[in-house]
Amino acid sequence: MRETRRESFGQGHAPSVVDRLGVWLSARQLRRWVPSFAGRRVGDFGCGFHATFARTLLDEAAHVVLADVALADDLPRHPRVSAHTGPLTETLPRLADGSLDVILCVSVLEHLWEPLEALCHFRRLLAPGGVCLLNVPSWAGKRYLELSAFELGLSPARELNDHKMYYDVKDLWPLLVRAGFVPQHITCFSHKLGLNTFAVCERERA
Repeated sequence: MRETRRESFGQGHAPSVVDRLGVWLSARQLRRWVPSFAGRRVGDFGCGFHATFARTLLDEAAHVVLADVALADDLPRHPRVSAHTGPLTETLPRLADGSLDVILCVSVLEHLWEPLEALCHFRRLLAPGGVCLLNVPSWAGKRYLELSAFELGLSPARELNDHKMYYDVKDLWPLLVRAGFVPQHITCFSHKLGLNTFAVCERERA
């Protein structure tokens, strides 16, 4: 039986030093590709319980869609936030075509049983000219993440035990193409010293 994840990242525990470093490095990469979120409609899927990065956008973006299995109580009350709790497989189909300018999915695909389904929805949700930013752990990263979690206790073991897949460029790029993104508009590369893979996928303009 395929169990459904019941807790968001950061729910019930403080992020470790390793977690905080990873979040900071990912945020730098996101800001590199989208220097300004001003006036944009943003979706952060698998944003984490506290939606740490998305909170930095709330005074800047026009609107922010947050989705995870659980969210901090204050987030749904923010006037620029649409909050969705529950599995992404239930949330994504409810959202309107072309309704987002930027989609963020950071360290989430590796937790999904059907990552291609999510990627197809991401492309559908993007407005023409919109961009989807993805971060996933690589196969090289698997070794160090498991060392941190299972042997050193520096990261929650339950997060690693929930991983279904790791992605090098050769694993992620074909999925992006199968989801409908055009190769000309895909940038996919290794980062964080080879421990992660990052992808920038633009929705072609009409």
